[in-house]
Amino acid sequence: MDENQPKQDGAASPKFAAVILAGGSGTRFWPRSRKASAKQVLALDGEQTMIQQTLERLLPVAAPENVWVITNDLLDDTIADQLPVVPRERILSEPAARNTAPACALTAFLLEKTEPDTVIGIFPSDQVVKDKARFAEIIRAGVKLASEGETIVVLGITPTRAETGYGYIEVGAPLEGPGGIPVHRVKRFTEKPNRHFAQQFLTSGHYRWNGGIFLWNSRTLANAIREYCPDMAFHLERIAEAYGTRDFERVLAEHYPLCENISIDYAVLEPRSARGEEASGIVCLPGDFSWNDLGSWAALHEHVAGRDFEELHEANVFEATDPLHIELDSTGNYVFAPGKVVALVGVSNLVIVQTHDALLITTRERSQDVGKVVRKLVEAGREDLI
Repeated sequence: MDENQPKQDGAASPKFAAVILAGGSGTRFWPRSRKASAKQVLALDGEQTMIQQTLERLLPVAAPENVWVITNDLLDDTIADQLPVVPRERILSEPAARNTAPACALTAFLLEKTEPDTVIGIFPSDQVVKDKARFAEIIRAGVKLASEGETIVVLGITPTRAETGYGYIEVGAPLEGPGGIPVHRVKRFTEKPNRHFAQQFLTSGHYRWNGGIFLWNSRTLANAIREYCPDMAFHLERIAEAYGTRDFERVLAEHYPLCENISIDYAVLEPRSARGEEASGIVCLPGDFSWNDLGSWAALHEHVAGRDFEELHEANVFEATDPLHIELDSTGNYVFAPGKVVALVGVSNLVIVQTHDALLITTRERSQDVGKVVRKLVEAGREDLI
């Protein structure tokens, strides 16, 4: 038995494959994040890149040869260089961006042909986890649950604010979980509510943030795609049939772009949850391992400030700047300006990011809107800046 595989008392461990989703462009981290150097391959939090951190916390539960990465042809070579222990043939490039459902399901269809009981874990490549030991403990429990029948496991993060940029999971009846870890049935999923409902969800105590981490066996996911997205299933079947042959790249390029552009939440989780709390077979495990998805410059400011300063909201964060920086009557700012001496005078809650060809100035409050800048650049034909 591979020592990296999850262990169960009195039973053989199910095989576990970790799938890292790394195809996004990270537009909210412009101008540092570009198509060919997206957020997941940047070192935003320490010396390791985001995807290197993701792999590091997965290795205690998944052997390197059982790690898959779904990315694109602009990033695949960079990711291969950053993750040398992952076999190159396990790093797959999407011929076209088709959201998370085809990316999640691709590995399920590939593995189903030979290892239908393999438990697949889906992991975004751009999140931060502080408590890696707890993360591994929760994933092992999730693998055990997902290996039992058609159970789908989702990880729910206890919300700390009325966040409108995340999806929410409404949890239902408690269940007995492995190792005393709390488990709840799932009632429903709600995508990115408005401020009013987000506040209600926070106050109720019955909702969790959807962290985008899911576990299921390959047969369960493949069958769910066949049930809810039959056209997608047709194309993924053709791709799986060609896997391991000289025709694979051609078939992938031909069929993958024809898959529906849809998230795994809309494609599988929401219709499955419509069966009802008990019949859906969806359960929620706690994501209580100090999680942050670093979804914006403001989130990065809070993460770095919380790590390095006691008064996180008041702290000024200077990254990649000259060691000398001057702060006069200024609070709560984030500055990235490689090699520059930076002086802040009488300003608060700003985000200032400078690269060799662009300068971003916004407020922390509006940092979620940075992705709109990229759309404006596309409209202006400035491919050189994206």
